[in-house]
Amino acid sequence: MDKTALVLGATGGIGGEMVRQLLAASWQVRALTRGTTPSPRGDGIEWLRGDALSRADVLAAAKGCAVIVHAVNPPAYRNWGQLVLPMLDNTISAAIAENATIVLPGTVYNFGPDAFPVLAEDAQQHPQTRKGAIRVELEARLEWASTQGARVIIVRAGDFFGPRAGNNWFSQGLVKPGQRVRSVLYPGLPGIGHQWSYLPDVARTMLQLLAMRATLPAFSRFHMAGHWDHDGRQMTGAIVRVVEQTTGTVPAIGRFPWWLVALASPFVATLREMREMRYLWQTPLSMENARLLAVLGREPHTPLDEAVRATLEGMGNLQKVAGKKNAPGLPAR
Repeated sequence: MDKTALVLGATGGIGGEMVRQLLAASWQVRALTRGTTPSPRGDGIEWLRGDALSRADVLAAAKGCAVIVHAVNPPAYRNWGQLVLPMLDNTISAAIAENATIVLPGTVYNFGPDAFPVLAEDAQQHPQTRKGAIRVELEARLEWASTQGARVIIVRAGDFFGPRAGNNWFSQGLVKPGQRVRSVLYPGLPGIGHQWSYLPDVARTMLQLLAMRATLPAFSRFHMAGHWDHDGRQMTGAIVRVVEQTTGTVPAIGRFPWWLVALASPFVATLREMREMRYLWQTPLSMENARLLAVLGREPHTPLDEAVRATLEGMGNLQKVAGKKNAPGLPAR
């Protein structure tokens, strides 16, 4: 059972990517699903009926597991503040019962500008938002769990993007899934650096750390350098290059409509959460990954254009325009 993992949030972005990486590394993977009893899906996953909000369900699903990947979040941020901590407490109870390792995809929300512009793992956590305060409490509870028989690995990363990343700034701000990319709307201020993380790289990092978990401190936190966009032009430039190479069209680059978010946020929970995190687009923030390099030797890193191409393909954005030719030397897709 040393390579049996329970993934909570297996249908989400990072949870789904962790499932794929674990299966590829010959792990036995279980996942909870709500609703009717699941039938065999032929995907190599043991699907169990249950809810992350039910302690009994989580305890039963985690029986005999060495690892619990806690990647579950309420959909569309609904009741986020009321549901996140109870779900984590259920994971903690199961991990203590099984002496298992909890893996948590962390964020930078629990830090304020006093810790910027270069963020270390042990920087003081002075959150600026409600969600950031909850993140601080999440990590505090996990640190306590590490004194009770569980082990904890937290991997903090920048904004996610990837072929199946789900809700994220790339797919909710920069481009629209399933549509040809005519424009790229960038949320940041000109010249302000921003941190991005490609989901398959994040999952590979977590998997490599899991393989070494017995040698790590019981409570371990790591930062990924990911893709550092030092002036806010690297990500938009990569999108434009990939779209032009594939479709022959050149998208325009525009400013993200923050005014519209402010106008609609009282009525749309997702927009309220996006507005609350705006400060991360107004302040340069990069992440120091020296601790990760000391353990792994190198950080899994997919070149930016390759990662952006896979992301746009996965989102259905690279539809070739009729009559347009591929750029020289590039295969048809």
